[in-house]
Amino acid sequence: MNLQPTEILPLAGVLETAIYADDLEQAKAFYGGLPSLEGVRAKENCNVFYSCGATVVLIFDPVITKLQTLDARLPVPPRRTIGTSHICFSAPGNQIDKRKTLLQKSDIQIESEITWHNGARSVYFRDPAGNSLEFAQPRLWGYEEKDASE
Repeated sequence: MNLQPTEILPLAGVLETAIYADDLEQAKAFYGGLPSLEGVRAKENCNVFYSCGATVVLIFDPVITKLQTLDARLPVPPRRTIGTSHICFSAPGNQIDKRKTLLQKSDIQIESEITWHNGARSVYFRDPAGNSLEFAQPRLWGYEEKDASE
C-alpha cells in the first residue's frame, strides 16, 4: 500500500509513543525517577502513561495488551508489538552530562555515548524491561536547540 498524498497535510509532531514492560511496577519506579517525565495515568496491571513535553510515553504490559479486544465503548485497536523498542528523549546540550551523571548515580549503565557528525551528542541506556533509551540533542536531526535549566 502506497499512500499518495494529493496535498500537504502537515503534522505537528509525535503525540504519543508506546513501549512495553513485563513489570509495570518496576517501569513506574524507573520512569517516575527520570527528570522531566510527569505521571499522567496508570491502570493497574495494564499500563502507565507519562507526559514528556508535548508527547505522552505509553507503557503497556505486553501480555495484557495482546489479550485485549476491540471494545465498542473505546474502539482503540489492540497493540501487539513484540520485543524491545527505542525512545529518544530530546535534551539540550547543557543537560547531557548532568543527565548522564544522574543515570550513573542511579546505577543505570551507560550503554553508549556518541558525538555525531554534526556535533550533537547522544547517551544510550536501557530501562529494566530492556528498551533502548536515549538522551540526545535536538540538533541531531537539525532541530533548533533551546537551552533549559533543571
